[in-house]
Amino acid sequence: MAEEKQGQGTNPPQEQPNEPLPRSYNQLLGTNNPTKTSWPELVGVTEEEAEKKIKEEMAGVEIQVVLPGYFVTCDYKTQRVRLYVDESKKVLRTPKIG
Repeated sequence: MAEEKQGQGTNPPQEQPNEPLPRSYNQLLGTNNPTKTSWPELVGVTEEEAEKKIKEEMAGVEIQVVLPGYFVTCDYKTQRVRLYVDESKKVLRTPKIG
């Protein structure tokens, strides 16, 4: 004699979504253009050119120019891009967010 216990039983089947889960934050927001995080094409250009190009592509960015031999902090800021330049003010490393 099988008795059914009140309040216990199996969970109802969950509906499966028709669309796959988003793979990135931008996909979740519905944008297909991921935010650019680095500018390798700017290595070798002048500080001024690099700053102008980055500001065109990223609103509200803080550009920090780092001269040879200078120290930087290890903190990460999403609105900062560091430009490592040589004595002639040409970009040495790929500028990136951080």
